[in-house]
Amino acid sequence: MASASAPIDFRSDTVTQPCDDMKKAMISAPLGDDVMGEDPTVLKLESMLASQFGKEAALFFPTGTQSNLCGVMAHCHGRGSEVLLGANSHLCLYEHGNLSTLGGIHSRQIPERSDATLDPVTVEKMIRVDDPHFPRTDVVCIENTHNVLGGVPLPKSYIDSLSKVCVSNNLKLHIDGARIMNACVAMDVSAEDLCENVDSVSICLSKGLGSPVGSVLVGSEDLIYLARRQRKACGGGMRQAGVIAGAGIFAIENNVERLADDHARAKAMASVMKSAGFVIDKEPQTNLLFFGVPDGSKLMQEDVIARADDAGILFGGGYSGGTRCRIAIHKHITDACVKKAGEVLTDVATGF
Repeated sequence: MASASAPIDFRSDTVTQPCDDMKKAMISAPLGDDVMGEDPTVLKLESMLASQFGKEAALFFPTGTQSNLCGVMAHCHGRGSEVLLGANSHLCLYEHGNLSTLGGIHSRQIPERSDATLDPVTVEKMIRVDDPHFPRTDVVCIENTHNVLGGVPLPKSYIDSLSKVCVSNNLKLHIDGARIMNACVAMDVSAEDLCENVDSVSICLSKGLGSPVGSVLVGSEDLIYLARRQRKACGGGMRQAGVIAGAGIFAIENNVERLADDHARAKAMASVMKSAGFVIDKEPQTNLLFFGVPDGSKLMQEDVIARADDAGILFGGGYSGGTRCRIAIHKHITDACVKKAGEVLTDVATGF
């Protein structure tokens, strides 16, 4: 929780700090060499998440970007493969183009619909036929929740519809699940049920779950074997990694259900901001709130951010140009933080 004098930080749910009990879990975690497959805490975390998602195996990574990369590379047949993915997805926009620069994988981008989904009919039409002129389509990737388009949770019915397209065309389906637990909580569905018909999921521990670092890839034993090889090639093999895996175990055991509090506070924040005249892109369903300047205002995105920053309220741009902003609610944001931020932003909207 922020002190009376400290800024209130809405920039991202990655700014969370481990609580004292999480630190104790890290300090007391049994350790071994994970590259040799001997770290008991890493093995426990991997087993927990594989079971929770109904998959055969799992692999611990230092970052979600690396987990996505290695998972997708493991699904592909090699350089010259192709991935179909959303044009506004994190994999497309914010992972340094690593699918192409490191994996030799071509990404074919499909515009998302207004609800942040890809049209399954369009996806099927974009699959390449077997022709030497074209890259070989191997994987479809989706993001759940979808960050840029409003923190939208994608329902099982949609995921299953894409899975049917993938199965009928011999493709794999991968989920960038950076905030997959937010999706599960928002829709009141288990991770196993939601991801029943996908081939792999990358689960981030360092966002709303509050762990300081780490992501886990879940999938079949064959996929995880290949992903482990890719992880080594990408420099992701860690030694006594249980010291951070212990934080991940604590996060999974203690910080999933409380995500509902973040979602409720995002809705409360949206209500206050609408009253102040800000334009809410979508009613928040999870912990992310995207908004624009009041209609008719001469304020730009940078003006709103700078004026709020001067008053101790930190948030960032909303990725889509000069008038959009994003607020991320996380475990350090209290009702008092929401109230204070609402007061500051109301002042900003009325000329500060």
